[in-house]
Amino acid sequence: MFEFAWPWMFLLLFLPWFVRRFLPPATDINPGVLFAPFLQVDAEKSVTPSSRLRLRSIRAWSLLLCWLLLVSAAARPQWLGKETELPETGRNLILAVDVSGSMEIADLDGGHTNRLEVVKQVAGDFIRRREGDRIGLILFGSEAYLQTPLTFDHTTVANLLQDTVIGIAGRETAIGDAIGMAIKHLKYLQHAGEEAVLVLLTDGANNAGHVQPRKAAELAAQQKLRIYTIGVGGEPRQVQGFFGMRMINPAADLDEETLRAIADLTGGQYFRATDKDTLEMIYQRLDQLEPTLKGNRIVRPTDELFIWPLGLGLLMSFLLVWRW
Repeated sequence: MFEFAWPWMFLLLFLPWFVRRFLPPATDINPGVLFAPFLQVDAEKSVTPSSRLRLRSIRAWSLLLCWLLLVSAAARPQWLGKETELPETGRNLILAVDVSGSMEIADLDGGHTNRLEVVKQVAGDFIRRREGDRIGLILFGSEAYLQTPLTFDHTTVANLLQDTVIGIAGRETAIGDAIGMAIKHLKYLQHAGEEAVLVLLTDGANNAGHVQPRKAAELAAQQKLRIYTIGVGGEPRQVQGFFGMRMINPAADLDEETLRAIADLTGGQYFRATDKDTLEMIYQRLDQLEPTLKGNRIVRPTDELFIWPLGLGLLMSFLLVWRW
């Protein structure tokens, strides 16, 4: 659909008439020009009265058309596309993913892929399902880094998650710093009434960083940041050793007590993922706990067209100056 964003600008069409009607005419005073009456007589003989009248008429209509084009450009002509409903929840959702050295262990997918690759697959699907949420991504190891600020561009967030490698943020685990990074990022972007959620996934205990996890959780609760924690690691199992069968626990380093305390302090929940299937179930459960809302924001693509009448009007003005 075509429309003018500022139709009241067409009132300027009458401005030249008001100027001509109420302002005194300009006087032609050119003291610096050489007066040559014989050239004026020759010019007048070469132009007949009918030709002179026709030229004045063409010039007047050209000026009028040029003014109409400029006023039309000022009125901002637009082409409006089809109305589209965009789901929007007003929720800020941040994923904090552990990329420490222990994520190299392959115990969530039958030993085929390491923990981080399984998380990439499951969390990537979760990101694509979160229509309407602004999603951010934090990677943490020995340090915590904001990989992606809050954005509606879920494709970019998912792609950056897929490009993540183990050890990019160090080999240790700074859970408290990851929570602190989320608080710091939300502090400047969150508006009143918006919900903020942090989904923190780790396979270890806090052994690096500057902020203790429980202290960070208390600060998060003050900022109304709800934290869901996910602890990953396989179940204890027996393996064949040099001296016979022995029991190993791939999740021996997982600090479930701290993760559960973080969730309780902030009004979230703690989940335990022992394989890919349970991890998928956890993210599906998060979809239920933090549902998306659909159809509460309508947008219409808009193409600005003012450049066309503006360009044509300027071109005509240049021709008028050159010709007359």
